[in-house]
Amino acid sequence: MAGMKRGAAKPSAAPRQTPSAAPEAHKGQKPPNTTLKRVLLWVLPAWCNRFVWSQPQQYRGTKLLLGTGVGIIFGVGLCQLLIVPLDFTDGLKMQLCFGLMGITTLGWATSPHFRCANLLMAPKFLGKEGRVYVLSLVLAAIYKGPVANTWHNLEEVTRSLSCVAELQVNHSRQLWEMSTAPMHRVLESMARSGTTLNAETQNISRAFVGLNAEVASDAGFDLRERREPPPPANLSTQQVFEKKTRLRCTYVLDLGVQRCRDWFDKKHEECMAAVYVPIVNHILCLPMKFKFLCVIVKIADLWCQNKIPVEGNFGQMYDMVNDTVGNISQEFSASVVIQVGARPLRPDGGRILPGATCPPPPQEEQREMLQGVNVSAQELVEEVNAQLRQHGSHFVQAVSLFRFLLSFTFLLVFISAFNYTKKYCQDICYDNMYITTYFRQIDARRKKQHKRTLLPLRQAELPTVIFPCRLAIQPLELQNMVVELLECIPPLLLLILACGLDHTLFTMLSIIQQHSYVQYSFHSSHHLAVHVTGTSLMAQLLRNTIGALNTSSDTHLETSNLGCLPQPRGMERQDYVRTCVPLAALALLCLAQVYMYRLRRVIAAFFFPKREKSRVLFLYNKMLHQQEGFVHRQQKRVARRAREHPGLGMSLVLWCSQRWPFLRRWVRGRCTVCEAPETHRDRLCPAPACGARYCRLCWRQVGRSCLLCAPRKPGPAAGSSDEDEDVGYAD
Repeated sequence: MAGMKRGAAKPSAAPRQTPSAAPEAHKGQKPPNTTLKRVLLWVLPAWCNRFVWSQPQQYRGTKLLLGTGVGIIFGVGLCQLLIVPLDFTDGLKMQLCFGLMGITTLGWATSPHFRCANLLMAPKFLGKEGRVYVLSLVLAAIYKGPVANTWHNLEEVTRSLSCVAELQVNHSRQLWEMSTAPMHRVLESMARSGTTLNAETQNISRAFVGLNAEVASDAGFDLRERREPPPPANLSTQQVFEKKTRLRCTYVLDLGVQRCRDWFDKKHEECMAAVYVPIVNHILCLPMKFKFLCVIVKIADLWCQNKIPVEGNFGQMYDMVNDTVGNISQEFSASVVIQVGARPLRPDGGRILPGATCPPPPQEEQREMLQGVNVSAQELVEEVNAQLRQHGSHFVQAVSLFRFLLSFTFLLVFISAFNYTKKYCQDICYDNMYITTYFRQIDARRKKQHKRTLLPLRQAELPTVIFPCRLAIQPLELQNMVVELLECIPPLLLLILACGLDHTLFTMLSIIQQHSYVQYSFHSSHHLAVHVTGTSLMAQLLRNTIGALNTSSDTHLETSNLGCLPQPRGMERQDYVRTCVPLAALALLCLAQVYMYRLRRVIAAFFFPKREKSRVLFLYNKMLHQQEGFVHRQQKRVARRAREHPGLGMSLVLWCSQRWPFLRRWVRGRCTVCEAPETHRDRLCPAPACGARYCRLCWRQVGRSCLLCAPRKPGPAAGSSDEDEDVGYAD
């Protein structure tokens, strides 16, 4: 608000306005000395204009409250824009937000310099300092556009190479498996035949177990009761079995005698229990004491010793059969184990058979993929992927750090805005080159007083000043704008380079994808037949074993590298537009900077109107002195040029123009003093032999006399001490 600005204009310069007098000033009141004031007087009501253009000591309470509210709102906006997106803890964010809001609130409530610097941040953001942020958007767009697409295509190249290497390994493995598949099937069939043969052998062994147990059994006799020594160890199977048979027969007879005696004892007890009469019971039960009759059974012992029912060749036959069964069991007790790669295939479904040992699986041997390079395909792919991930992580960290530093761009903008405010109030020559409304009012007042004026400016003075109300870009601004546009060339070259590399890589991968399709075809046929005839046991065994060699196979393998071809991703028109829009915005900001820099002076003049008046007065007086010195310098230059001999080219042009006057229309003349292009209002020297041309303003300033025909001695140049002091264009 202008009411909170430092210093104020004279009371006559800020008169009270009424709603009906807003467009024009009343009589006796000075017109508004700025375009902004004229617009506000026309737009705002009278009470609002009184508040806006009031003195610093007026409405202090209202200004303090209003400044505090604006400061709080401004601080909240800065917090949302700058602090909230940062990757900080919530506690630290709250501390920074409260600190920033406190600074903005205190500054807006007490300091006009702070308020002016805050408002100057808007044009600064759209100026040179704001282009730093837009430049970051340009770099981010390049990273998200062609750089990210190039990175994706590089990852696709890595995937394609790894897929090709894996495809080669798989093809080698498949060819090896197809070549050894018949042998594997033969061995597997033999393993299954061995299992069948082993099962039959076990059936024979189980069938012979009963006979073997009967022959080797010691049941049916008790050597301890008979107190006879065991059979000697050197006896044959026939003798041992006959001996055991006799012992069993004798043992059976002994059991019969014992049972007979037990029967007589039992009956005697029953008889004594049935007859109670003494002596009578002994007489009647006497026959029950005839146990000697049981010995008659011993007569059969002669049959056991002489008529034993054992064949004479039983022991020899038993020994032969026992040896045969044992040999068969020992011959087929081992199991067949087949290993394919690192996976053992057993006929029992993966279990280790009894008595069989499984050797450790062989380790897969990595073959060299390239001749003379001891690196496997998997290791090469992993190494390339690791390098890509490492570089990608470094690049992401750099981008994150750049974004973090970019969050503090507002500090640069605020410092630049505060520096402009400081120089505006201290250096009267800083950014003092504008032909403002007050400048025109001074010139109009001098014109009414019939004093020397500056407007309209001559052609030589136009490049040194700026007319803020003109939309056209003026020479002093054009020079700075060209420099700023040249600074856009590096990001433009970076964009072209990134897009060029991306398009080149995409084109190469597309060509590879279209012309690198390969289809692999493999055919193989295997037939083997082994016939075993006969009906004997050996023939059956051979048919169960060697008959496994009967195999037949036809293999047809069709593969291609379609899955390994690179799938490049190209940028579409929308991607190019999204990438180029930030750079176009950067160039447009260079063009808009001209008008934003004009706005800086308007904001500073709003807060410091008294300083603006002194700056305009200084500029006007300085240009008056420079204009007076300019006339004297041009008089000396014209006199010096009159004494010098013109060059060959100029002499030829003058001679042709004098010889053929009609050629003068093709030669464009210029003012002799200010060298402005000729117009229809120019004055020519009255002397026929001279023909010097003067613009209307220079003709009046030289006293309406030609400097070439009658050069005057130059007088002292008033204000020449200021002619070397140049007013620069503030960046």
